Amino acid sequence: MKPSDTRPLLRLIDLVFGVFRAPVGAFRISLAFFYGLVCHLTFAAAVLAMIVTMFFGMSESFGRVPSPWSILANLALVLQFPIVHSLLLSQRGGIFLAKLAPRAFGPTLTTTTYAIIASAQLLALFALWTPSGIVWWQAEGAVFAIICCFYTVSWLLLIWATYDAGTEVQSGALGWLSLAQNIRPIFPDMPVNGLFSIIRQPIYVSFALTTWTVPVWTPDPFGLAITLTVYCLLAPRLKERRFAKRYGARFEDYQRDVPYALPRLCRSKM
Repeated sequence: MKPSDTRPLLRLIDLVFGVFRAPVGAFRISLAFFYGLVCHLTFAAAVLAMIVTMFFGMSESFGRVPSPWSILANLALVLQFPIVHSLLLSQRGGIFLAKLAPRAFGPTLTTTTYAIIASAQLLALFALWTPSGIVWWQAEGAVFAIICCFYTVSWLLLIWATYDAGTEVQSGALGWLSLAQNIRPIFPDMPVNGLFSIIRQPIYVSFALTTWTVPVWTPDPFGLAITLTVYCLLAPRLKERRFAKRYGARFEDYQRDVPYALPRLCRSKM
């Protein structure tokens, strides 16, 4: 395993402190901070909603759609996330995202508007879910403590993978911090260190793991875990096509050396 390095942290620090050296432009800076505030508040609310709702087996939420319509409502909530999420990652999706801000600033804010929409989707999924009211199993005692440890580790792995990939991109900060400084967003290089040296898709895998390590099991998290796991295994194929075009032989070498989603138990000796 190649250890995580400090470059992602240094990039983020440089972006943040660069705001204090931003050239004048009251409207541009105000707009950047507005998008940043909306982005990070929505992001925090979505993460908190997912952590709490999944921990309790999705047995508590604000959704109150009567049966049998609740099944259709929940299905719509489940499907909207992977469908819209994938569409926005396409070339046409990027064009659409650029239109969600004033014309001169739209392309710069693309990563921020994408993070806002993705966070709003997750928030809607977990906050508006209508619980089935059925509890299959609930961990107790030592088993509860063990599962809670697994749940915590899953989230820590997700945070770690997010750091390795570039926190500024994954959190949406790259767009609004770049706009505030009136500079072109500079995307991080292809991640190959840390968890990315073990598998190629640690963000998707750790995200899926958070859905399988909950201490309360009902039909709700079970169905959601299956759906999101399938998405997390299939969706990165589109991402890898973009990486193959962008990085060429370099990505092909990385693809050959590092497994997709399951780490190798032992490495072959050359």
